[in-house]
Amino acid sequence: MGGRSSTGTGPQRGLAWLWCVWAVATVVGLLWFVWPLLVDEPPEQFLPGPTSHGHHQIEMACGACHSDAFGGGEVLQSACISCHGDELKAVRDSHPKAKFTNPRNADRIEQLDARYCVTCHVEHQPDKTEHMGVTMPEDFCYECHQDVAEVRPSHDGMGFDTCASSGCHNFHDNQALYEDFLLEHASEPMFKEVAAIVAKNAPQYHRQLPPVTVADAPAQIDSAPEVLNDWQHSGHAQAGVNCSSCHADPEAAADALSWVASPDHTVCASCHSEESRGFLAGKHGMRLAQGLPAMTVAEARIPMHADSAHLELSCNSCHSPHAFDVRRAAVDSCVGCHNSNHVQNFANSPHAGLTENPAQPGSEQVTCATCHMPRTTLPNGRVVVEHNQNANLRPNEKMLRGVCMNCHSLSFSIDALADPALIDSNFKGRPSVHIPSVDMAVERDKNRAVKPSLYN
Repeated sequence: MGGRSSTGTGPQRGLAWLWCVWAVATVVGLLWFVWPLLVDEPPEQFLPGPTSHGHHQIEMACGACHSDAFGGGEVLQSACISCHGDELKAVRDSHPKAKFTNPRNADRIEQLDARYCVTCHVEHQPDKTEHMGVTMPEDFCYECHQDVAEVRPSHDGMGFDTCASSGCHNFHDNQALYEDFLLEHASEPMFKEVAAIVAKNAPQYHRQLPPVTVADAPAQIDSAPEVLNDWQHSGHAQAGVNCSSCHADPEAAADALSWVASPDHTVCASCHSEESRGFLAGKHGMRLAQGLPAMTVAEARIPMHADSAHLELSCNSCHSPHAFDVRRAAVDSCVGCHNSNHVQNFANSPHAGLTENPAQPGSEQVTCATCHMPRTTLPNGRVVVEHNQNANLRPNEKMLRGVCMNCHSLSFSIDALADPALIDSNFKGRPSVHIPSVDMAVERDKNRAVKPSLYN
């Protein structure tokens, strides 16, 4: 009598093989999902959907928004305010949370709970996401302002999907579109006689040491003569910033072993704190702020030059680390990466045609940075450059008060920013569209004087 084979029957062996395959596949699948988490690199397969243009740079830093895996709306709200809270305060948010927590507006919350950013701004839903990451219908203003035509006859017949048209209303930032502001600047000439551009020779550094001309790099470091020459004629040398100020490890002796060949943005921040803050808050540096690798040009969602795709964005991407070349940082660095019609038409624009006048101290050529990275003067007199390019760009009406009106009238500026063709040509010519915001404010003011009882 023969016994059964220890290896089992054919069907049993086949079933065992299937179980082995299943086990191996399960282990591989788990490793595929779990390993990136163990090394702090969340895999893209965990994303429920693509993020908006404003956040796609940090979509792999899930903890930037989801700081608590079990948190709800309050957790997300805290994340929004941690990044955008200062900006909302600076523009005097016209729809702050306090307006909707007021008991008198309880009925408004039932229609549109604007206490939470995620009521309008929802990520990972590209099929319903409009400009500015808004996921609400374009006519959402109707929920609270359906009777606007009764108090504003000029708005009679206007569709609620036109409220956010350029030059009209912004949900958060309306400071350049308030009626009293429109009236105040209604009679300005198209071009101002004296442009109010902050002088570029104003003090910009809070760290000032005696000027230096002799490099203090260790003898073992071979510094190219052209590098030393650039540094000796730079603003760094004039401010007393020597080689070791940037390249030496502050926690080690200044020798070749502790020398940092390519300092990162944290070194720049030790002197340029305000500029660094803006850089990390904007698209160029927001990945670094979340501990992610630097953004590359290839990761942008707007037209860029293909031959610049490999470049990583850091302070040195725009600023030569040794030479003081304002033109490179203010124009050449921008057009070297960006490839939109607006950027490529800059060279032939009226703005580029303005040249610096040596006989007029403080005059300067209008550059990309003049409009997109404007200078502001702090209370202590120090001039800082806004390095967050989105601070005055989306929506572009943010540029009205801080940039356009330095040289142009409010009415002209509103029309220019509302004309896509004029923006593409880099403002070569005059606006082909007219936004009647100022006209309506003036007309309402005249009617108020004739029939004051209707406007009280």
